[in-house]
Amino acid sequence: MIRASGLTLRRGIKVLLDGADFVVHPGERVGIVGPNGAGKSTLFALLNGQLDPDAGTVDLPASWRIASIAQEIHDTDREALEFVIDGDTRLRRLQAERSAVDADREGLRLAELEAELADADAFTAQARAEQLLVGLGFAENEFRQPVASFSGGWRMRLNLARALMAPSDLLLLDEPTNHLDLDAMLWLERWLASYPGTVLVISHDTEFLDAVARTILHFDQGKLVRYKGGYEDFLTQRAERLRQSQIAYDKQQREAAHLQSFIDRFKAKASKAKQAQSRVKALSRMQALAPVRAAAGIDIRIPSPDHMPDPLLSLEGVQAGYAQAPILNGVKLSVRAGARIGILGANGAGKSTLVKTLASELQPLAGERKAARGLEVGYFAQHQLDILDAEATPLQHLARLAPEAREQELRNYLGGFGFSGDFALAKVGPMSGGEKARLALALVVWKKPNLLLLDEPSNHLDVDTREALTEALAEFEGTMLLVSHDRHLLRTTVDSFWIVAGGGVREFDGDLEDYRDWLNERRSAESAAASAAGASNAEAAVDRKAQKRLEAEARQRVSALRKPLEARLRKLEAEMQKLETRKRELDALIGDPGLYEDARREECRRVLAEHGEVQKRLGDTEEIWLGVQEELEAIQA
Repeated sequence: MIRASGLTLRRGIKVLLDGADFVVHPGERVGIVGPNGAGKSTLFALLNGQLDPDAGTVDLPASWRIASIAQEIHDTDREALEFVIDGDTRLRRLQAERSAVDADREGLRLAELEAELADADAFTAQARAEQLLVGLGFAENEFRQPVASFSGGWRMRLNLARALMAPSDLLLLDEPTNHLDLDAMLWLERWLASYPGTVLVISHDTEFLDAVARTILHFDQGKLVRYKGGYEDFLTQRAERLRQSQIAYDKQQREAAHLQSFIDRFKAKASKAKQAQSRVKALSRMQALAPVRAAAGIDIRIPSPDHMPDPLLSLEGVQAGYAQAPILNGVKLSVRAGARIGILGANGAGKSTLVKTLASELQPLAGERKAARGLEVGYFAQHQLDILDAEATPLQHLARLAPEAREQELRNYLGGFGFSGDFALAKVGPMSGGEKARLALALVVWKKPNLLLLDEPSNHLDVDTREALTEALAEFEGTMLLVSHDRHLLRTTVDSFWIVAGGGVREFDGDLEDYRDWLNERRSAESAAASAAGASNAEAAVDRKAQKRLEAEARQRVSALRKPLEARLRKLEAEMQKLETRKRELDALIGDPGLYEDARREECRRVLAEHGEVQKRLGDTEEIWLGVQEELEAIQA
């Protein structure tokens, strides 16, 4: 187990943990939560042996193998598949030693290495790495591309795959979902459910934490407080603790009453659609947990629009993307006043392209974008963090948008986004990603947009800020389109969904549970297509052209898994034939009575030793061949 006693950690003059005690039992899956800057990543660095505690002790079993996600990539010329396999350092060491062994002079060591390689699952390594890459959203034709050809987000996926490839007893995952779409995130949840070791995960995605974690460790005033259960259990238990300690009781009551009033109004006009009812339940949960948000001190309010034309925006037969690479074709849709739409789809399907086209960041390649008179778009995307002025303060950023506004009005507004007092006068450059995201969002909604287009607005935000943003968006009285992998945010703020898939956009009749079923049906269709040509029990909502593409991709993936195994079988068969030939030669020598004469004693000893070694290698090779053959038959079945 992991046991910490009297643990003190500092970063500069800031005390992160002060005399903290905690225990993590073998096989536990633990979520680590706390605000940005609390010390979560520093704790991981300590467990990884990258730093020492300032006081106290932390003990881990000496035999435990630790795997974690690297934050940087240095070998960018390495092929993606080989880069992932490199995560298994023992395997790579054995392979390097195997290549360096002189087979003629070091036969015994060669046999030992072959046995160790078999124990390290060397012959399934490529197939396992390919499965990780497919699960995390990589296409087969990308397996052999150099790491340098991928964007930053996809490189982080490669780092994640590399960490999962490493055999480990303790897995440290720091924000593993930041660059994943919903499909990849659901795959990762299933992968972790079957992982036999101990998992510690830092994440601001509350539904991911709730699906993965069975224990929560919360950074709370220099201590690590342990809560039993998932993230929802943690919220409920912590809310009760806050109530019992009377923290900001009056503020809690005002917050709860305010939310209850909003929920009552929403219920009165909500349709009976499944997603609307899901939203009612999510809003009720927010009201019950108002004390947690009140204690966080962040109170985001998005101004209501001054006017609301209807429809606000429409696309007619639009082709969207880039001149050499159109992504969406024949898109026809209308954004009605008051709509609250979540946009679903796999990474790379075109969600961001659709939002950019609606925001007029991308001009249609064909078709027409029609905007209503009086349309005011508020567009938030991750690249907006990069265009913030690093030398300016939050107050200066807002003053540039509103030069006529009084300073106190600007300060009051920024305070709701967490920029109070001197923090409003601090330079943006040294701020964290979450703080920059809060500022960018504050600038986006200052002009009272009647249409909010949000592309992953919760990335980099800590849990408390996500809750504040969720509440603000739930109450926003304008129109909103949201791309997000944060299921709690989607569940709480949108009333309907669009799916971007197969080069088109369509309405999705259902909620997130239905979408999960849709994904499962899609995966079942891929498996069925691989094992029986023409099987088509996939989703009825996907047209035939898209279905054929899915079937082809499934066949390619199965072929990709079979090819390395078939190549390995051919290599093993050639090795067995070579060993059998040599064994027959040695059998003939052993059968010669002259071999045992005194003059040939040294030759006799050498022949008998080689015969034993060849026989052992032949037996080991046959056993490996059988294992590979069984794996190939399992794939074919």
